Amino acid sequence: MVSVGLGILLNPLNSSMVSVALPDLQHKFQLDFTGVSWIIFSFYIASSIAQPVMGKASDLFGRRNIFLIGLVVAFIASLLAPLSSTFGWLIVFRIVQAIGTSMMVAVGMAIVRIHITEKQATALSVLSIFLSGAAAIGPFIGGVIISGWGWPAIFFVNIPFVVISFLLSWRNIPKDEPRESSSTGMSTRKWLQVIDAPGILLFTLGLTALLFGVLSAKSSGHVTFENAMVMLTGLTAIGVFVRHELKVASPFIPLRTFAKYPAITKVNVEFMLVNVLYYSLFFGLPSYLQVVRHVSEFQTGMLMLSLGLCSLVTSPIAGRWIDKSGPRPALVVSAILMTLGSLWLATLNQTSPVISVCLALAAFGISNGLNNVGMQAALFQSSPKEIIGVASGLFNTSRYLGTILSSLLISIVMGDKFNFDGFQLLAIILTIISLSLVWMSLRYRKSEHVSLTNH
Repeated sequence: MVSVGLGILLNPLNSSMVSVALPDLQHKFQLDFTGVSWIIFSFYIASSIAQPVMGKASDLFGRRNIFLIGLVVAFIASLLAPLSSTFGWLIVFRIVQAIGTSMMVAVGMAIVRIHITEKQATALSVLSIFLSGAAAIGPFIGGVIISGWGWPAIFFVNIPFVVISFLLSWRNIPKDEPRESSSTGMSTRKWLQVIDAPGILLFTLGLTALLFGVLSAKSSGHVTFENAMVMLTGLTAIGVFVRHELKVASPFIPLRTFAKYPAITKVNVEFMLVNVLYYSLFFGLPSYLQVVRHVSEFQTGMLMLSLGLCSLVTSPIAGRWIDKSGPRPALVVSAILMTLGSLWLATLNQTSPVISVCLALAAFGISNGLNNVGMQAALFQSSPKEIIGVASGLFNTSRYLGTILSSLLISIVMGDKFNFDGFQLLAIILTIISLSLVWMSLRYRKSEHVSLTNH
């Protein structure tokens, strides 16, 4: 459990620590906020692709092997990233780090499910604490170590986790059973068809080109011919991707599932919006505190800790509540809390006590704890049992898309430099999104409630 837990926590830890490092990276590499946002975009785009791919790869090459290779890849990336001479090289190592940590997340749960045969639910809940706990305390850890050692520390801090996890995993994780003949004899061409390599390439090209075109136009203040061509390339690639996914037998993102089960579509749209809200605050507030209010990295980390603690405390309470009453009440309360938190941020001024942001952080933290369980329960209730694996994959895709959209929203609103007016506009936009979630949650049909024990 410890072997796997120390490995899988690296992905959420590294995705959250960077939120406090953004101002330091801006200063180091002389970037505007739009430019430095690629440290977020690159990680989530790479993770959204690598996790399902590595999950399929584990069936061919063995889960233990993929987990150990992921640790080695994460170690190399964490060692080399702080040595980056340019921001471009830092992005490269950030992508490598995302791939390595995704290899562990993709197979970690499966390793525990296969090799721990007693009290599996308890074991999986412990791993969930590793995942959610790492994401929750990431800004706090980042703030503490950056205040003492600068931005490279958010990469070096991974090394002891990686080394300990590798030594424990090498000793404790059982070796994989021999692969089935169908997997062992699979050719490279066949495996590329199984993981839908063309779909992955089209998805990556389309999303990256579209983001690059939009952000470049925002940075320059107008749409140039080059920006327009890049955005057109991205839209074209996404169009071809959609057509391709509807035709292939093993799609990277099974779009037909959305059309066949509209309830799943509704849940995924809500979950995407929830993540837009949560991560807009998660990535936006540390920059507001440091750039606009001149709060130190250490103090920023301490303030952000209230977000994670409220989320961690709420999650187990939410589980019991939702098991009795279904997801609808929890999702309604969550949406209301996010609305109140966004409204509170919109009313702040430049002389408001810095500590007052903790009210918004607490509201978003509690709502995140409710959403962690409530949205998953809503997915279970809307998904037939025979496609729950596919539905869970789509659910994680929605999480990453929401995170990417949150970074895009912050970049468009802020542009070159984080400022107070931009932060107020961001808070107003978040209020509008959260109100739409209140409306969607209230429309959740009571007839959809089914006891979770049936799933």
